Amino acid sequence: MSDQTDRFAIRAACREGKVSVVESLLNADPKLAYRKDDDGRLPIHWAASFNQLEIVRVLTQLKGFDPDVQDDSGWTPLMIAASVKDAEPIVDLLLSRGASVDDKNNNGQTALHFVASKSNLDLAKKLLEGSPPASARVRDKRGQYAIHRAAAVGSVPMVTLLLKHRSPLNATDSSGQTPLHHAIAEGHGDTAVALLKAGAETDKKDQSGYLALDLAPDKEVRKYIVQTAEREGIEL
Repeated sequence: MSDQTDRFAIRAACREGKVSVVESLLNADPKLAYRKDDDGRLPIHWAASFNQLEIVRVLTQLKGFDPDVQDDSGWTPLMIAASVKDAEPIVDLLLSRGASVDDKNNNGQTALHFVASKSNLDLAKKLLEGSPPASARVRDKRGQYAIHRAAAVGSVPMVTLLLKHRSPLNATDSSGQTPLHHAIAEGHGDTAVALLKAGAETDKKDQSGYLALDLAPDKEVRKYIVQTAEREGIEL
């Protein structure tokens, strides 16, 4: 078999969860584990992408394994696993092998950004309360913290957790928008109220000159936020 054929074969086996095929290919040529495809991905990236725990286990036990190896987009296996549904066992395994929780991809995003986007509260707790803990104070290249993403998807528990772990509350992204702007723009009234109760500033304008409340998608969302804020004694 040619080197190219072998690389294709191990990628396919990683995707499909064929542990014995992966082991056989690696026994024949251990260097296959470290040969990249056209996107700079190694077999470990493919195995993480397709939630193949047993293959990840095989690959992490190889001599010279690097838990923080990045593909051409800067994604580590941990970032990939954190973005895949029900892949917490792979996250656990990678963390046990020393994976860094705060590495950034080419867009400046960490695993916590993706976990916040997916509203995966259990995994967020694992990352934030680990040793060492993930930081909730990392900005990506759009100027967004994980809390911007949590607000945009309307996850009150995630917003609350991130604030507990010292996330900035009123930071503006590259568009001048705070988490409150994102929550209201996406119509998440409960999240907006949670941010207001935590002390979110209401007088910040984004780069287009809009206050957060100006971005309410309809009158009902705006009315809900205003009335709930009044009941809570929050001035808008």
